Amino acid sequence: MSSIVRTVLRDVSPQNLGHTLPHEHLALDCTHLYRKPPQLIAAKFNSKFDCEAIGYTRQYPYSHKNNLVLNDKSANQAVLKDIYNYRNNGGGTIVENTTEGLDRDVRFYETVMRNTDVNIVAGTGFYIADMQSMNHLLCKKEDLYNHMLTELTEGCEGYRFVKAGFIGEIASVWPIRDFERKAILAAGEVQAQVGCGVSFHPHHVTEAPFEIMRLYMEAGGKIDKAVMSHLDRTLLDPAKLLEFSELGAYCQFDMFGTEVSYYQLDIDIDMPSDAQRLNMICHLLEEGKADRILMSHDIHTKHRLIEYGGHGYSHILTNIIPRMKYKGIPQNIINKITIDNPAQWLCIPN
Repeated sequence: MSSIVRTVLRDVSPQNLGHTLPHEHLALDCTHLYRKPPQLIAAKFNSKFDCEAIGYTRQYPYSHKNNLVLNDKSANQAVLKDIYNYRNNGGGTIVENTTEGLDRDVRFYETVMRNTDVNIVAGTGFYIADMQSMNHLLCKKEDLYNHMLTELTEGCEGYRFVKAGFIGEIASVWPIRDFERKAILAAGEVQAQVGCGVSFHPHHVTEAPFEIMRLYMEAGGKIDKAVMSHLDRTLLDPAKLLEFSELGAYCQFDMFGTEVSYYQLDIDIDMPSDAQRLNMICHLLEEGKADRILMSHDIHTKHRLIEYGGHGYSHILTNIIPRMKYKGIPQNIINKITIDNPAQWLCIPN
């Protein structure tokens, strides 16, 4: 049976994806993440992005309200320029993980792909319960199932010209709420029918990835088509990381470029550096898990774009892969992680 990858413009061969970022955002509103800044520096967090403010914004990204809006006109222009840069540095595909609750903009994904020739794959599904409309919260599991299946097979809600190419990111808090549980179960059922990839966003606690996988598999979802995102801020214990990898899901390290140890969204977590992320990857490589690793940036704020003083979507290509080579990771393993694994995850039986 042949396989395809469904982009926002056309179905393409998995062999034609090139370097792939499996967890990014091109347009969304994440103002729900706002946190008050420390009182001593509160005046620094105005609407401007300039040299005087960028250092404070990097340290406290969720205290700058304008930073959390990645779907206004200035953000769209900056994202488009950034993806041109990604293409010019050898990038081939970006997987867009914005789902219901985060103000998805499927039309913009189509514009990006038409203008840059970078493959864009759109997701379907639901973010955390707190970000859902009352209509969604009242949905039965069957309703969530039908929504995702329709977007994968017929076209996205509000813009039927584009089909989703995977499910995700399906997000949950801890303990997992009833709506989120229904979304996870529905995702497993749809995956079993369509054969597509699925991406999950766990809460920050160690138990979350394991419980999500349990629910997903009980619903019939294939473990080798599931991605667990954000493990580089969730499973910081090497033993727990290895234990999770034994389940067979993809272990995704998708916060490359986040180099601030203070994590505003959970101050009990010491955010790893990129060097520590690579050490986590090397640990899994030593255990023979090369075919279960994915890498990305999870760009979802302005300050991580080049135009706003950030590293952009090319950071892994320009900064991290050279470091991987320096650490002795062979090119064929780098290609497996950044090209082959995403293609295998994204392919859908045709």
